[in-house]
Amino acid sequence: MDAIALGPLLLSGERFAILAGVFVFLIGTGLLASRVSPRFNLWSTVVVLGGLAAARLAHVIGQWSYFSDDPLRALAVWQGGFNWPWVLPVVALSLTFLLRSGRERAWAIAPLAAATLAWTTAHHLASATEPLPPPAVTLAALDGTRVDLAASDGRPTVINLWATWCAPCRREMPALAQAERAHPDVRFLLINQGEGDARVGDFLKREGLSFDHILLDPAMATQRHYRTVGIPVTLFLYPDGRLAKAHTGEIAPERIAAEIARLKSP
Repeated sequence: MDAIALGPLLLSGERFAILAGVFVFLIGTGLLASRVSPRFNLWSTVVVLGGLAAARLAHVIGQWSYFSDDPLRALAVWQGGFNWPWVLPVVALSLTFLLRSGRERAWAIAPLAAATLAWTTAHHLASATEPLPPPAVTLAALDGTRVDLAASDGRPTVINLWATWCAPCRREMPALAQAERAHPDVRFLLINQGEGDARVGDFLKREGLSFDHILLDPAMATQRHYRTVGIPVTLFLYPDGRLAKAHTGEIAPERIAAEIARLKSP
């Protein structure tokens, strides 16, 4: 769900779609470089690197309130966050200045079209979310109470599957804590996968983190129910408990806010 496993490498649907599009584009331009003009080598490099940089920069500028306290997070491209329409000016300028004939520019349409088709197809297939109901599982909270995941309290819910040994999990937890404070009308369930209460409690105390609901899932039943691969995974549920969106991998603060806004939209 929203993830592709390539051997030991785990990619979210968005990242897999990007790599699929780039791979198809580079294969196509490589053929053109050998058979039409070597200028396609430079052109393809500029389109890929320049396009990704422009899309990322546009996202950072558009979401600057989430980056102003930590501008270097703009380099954390593994979190996702690209404004893809800004690739188009890079493509247009590179076509104008790097490909010198109408014949070369006409040939350039083929890898661009193939890459776009590969990206959209991969994104659609890998990012599709099945509206699963909540699992019929009751988990123990860190404070000893028990929480029935199938019982909704009428609020949208954000579930984060994590573990203390997982570096991306640790990096995203302050953003999740901040989001919980900013959205009291949303229920946050931090469900630890496969660890004991002592280890989890020590970790939270050491890191100075606090959440309303820290749940322990030693048998990893939640992960099996949602058919997720790897951690961290962040799940966004409608108020009735149906799954709206699953995000695999480290999640950015602006992505959390955007998905919560979708949960609240009519």
